[in-house]
Amino acid sequence: MAQDEWSEERAGSRWGSADTWVTIREVGPRDGLQVEAPLSVDARVEMVRGLIEAGLGCMEVAAFVSPTRVPSMADAPAVLAALPADAGVTYFVLVPNLRGAQMAIDAGAGALTVTVSASESYSVANVGRGRDEASSEVERILTFVDGSLPVDVVVSCAFGYGPTDPPDLTWIADQAGRWAGVGPCSMTLADTTGEAGPPAIEEAVGRFGPDFGLHLHETRRTGLVNAYAALVAGVRRLDTSVAGLGGSPFAQGAAGNLATEDLVHLLDQLGLGSGVRLDRLLDSSRWISSLLGRAPTSLALSGPAGGLRRA
Repeated sequence: MAQDEWSEERAGSRWGSADTWVTIREVGPRDGLQVEAPLSVDARVEMVRGLIEAGLGCMEVAAFVSPTRVPSMADAPAVLAALPADAGVTYFVLVPNLRGAQMAIDAGAGALTVTVSASESYSVANVGRGRDEASSEVERILTFVDGSLPVDVVVSCAFGYGPTDPPDLTWIADQAGRWAGVGPCSMTLADTTGEAGPPAIEEAVGRFGPDFGLHLHETRRTGLVNAYAALVAGVRRLDTSVAGLGGSPFAQGAAGNLATEDLVHLLDQLGLGSGVRLDRLLDSSRWISSLLGRAPTSLALSGPAGGLRRA
């Protein structure tokens, strides 16, 4: 659905003067596939092409990580090289450290996601170092990039990590201040293991304002209600994964991401624009689910609600 195909009048009546456009970063080709058996480069590129046809203009498509630890993310340079260069899409790639950032830029990456965890225990499990050391690595990456391309710092476990590591918004705020002093970057708060509820989302907006991204998982099936709480609070950037794919191989109990089609369906009901065609997105959801040998777990089971169906 192009921006001029949705009703700005309808959106304005509900949201008043609020921004009625939502940026979706599709993370299925990276986060969604990282826990799956490896797919060929051709299949991964075909997945991205289908998502582009659905209207997604921002995607995380690869990760420059050790193929020994995450075999499904091998061949990242080949994936980048095969993607449509003239599609008007921002391709993010995930990097865990400075070496990964250097490799990604050498391969022609146009934007980076850099990970750091607010949980000490998850940080050690995920990247092999504590959260303060990992945060210092973010500063090294920002210094190296020096504003030459967009960098988004994704804070894993921003809403806690099980019973042992509660939310630590103060640590996040302190680190965000350090990163901002080094170089330009945006920030995304990730609910890696599905700890958050609407009050936690509202608390984060109260602490940081609404100008951050939100990355939600469905461990407790709260992804969509948390997305709604974020939208009401003014957040306009969300990460999602087609077919609800994903999860972390290093976080016990982490379920898949909030499904892109579920969020787009909600946005369509609310009169918020995203530029995404739900019908074509559902086709992509079915295709990748079939390729991975699984049944879709999101809207692909029943299709859009009656008022949103196309002739």
